[in-house]
Amino acid sequence: MTESKDSGSGSGKSGKALIYVVDDEPMLLEVASAILESSGYAFQTFSDPAQALDAFKSAPSPPALIITDYAMHSMNGVALIAACRKIHPRQKILLVSGTIDEQACLNSPAKPDRFLAKPYQAKHLLDILQSLLAE
Repeated sequence: MTESKDSGSGSGKSGKALIYVVDDEPMLLEVASAILESSGYAFQTFSDPAQALDAFKSAPSPPALIITDYAMHSMNGVALIAACRKIHPRQKILLVSGTIDEQACLNSPAKPDRFLAKPYQAKHLLDILQSLLAE
């Protein structure tokens, strides 16, 4: 089942910036949601990368950042990065994974802006978000 959650107001530390979180593991979406919500970020979650891509294509403007898992059932994170960057070449993307390390993306034509290994600490995620959103 596909799920999409919106945090609502769009205000907080990121202003009106929106963050997409894509992961096919519901528990991991909940963890990321809790971290982002408690820090005041606007976000939308997707348990299906194809649904995230559809939302990305139809959005009037792209999200400020996409956080995507690498290993998902229907499409991996690198394929999602490639598809999004075909539409918006400068889209900022954070790739998270518990199955690969950042070396796995070195030769990929679709590289994330940053990589974060799972399991991660809330502080590490927030530090990377702050850095990427400030760029």
